[in-house]
Amino acid sequence: MNQRDLADSLGVSLGKVNYCLKALLDKGLIKMQNFRNHGNKRAYAYLLTPSGVSAKAELTVVFLRQKMDEYQRLKDEIESLRQETLKNETVSE
Repeated sequence: MNQRDLADSLGVSLGKVNYCLKALLDKGLIKMQNFRNHGNKRAYAYLLTPSGVSAKAELTVVFLRQKMDEYQRLKDEIESLRQETLKNETVSE
């Protein structure tokens, strides 16, 4: 399953999946493995590390919720700034 398929299955954006996977990689809960012998050099596997198997499952869910909330806050802030910029452009004309 690629990131786009995962996003579709979860009902979230591709950007949100990418953001969360990167956060999980940074946290060490998953690792990414390149299939070196595979013709598609962009083919990767995301593997759960031993430390992330069961003891961290609940923490991972909490962490992902926090990351999705953070993503939404950033998205909302960007939209707010975009609206403010548009408003300022209208006023200056």
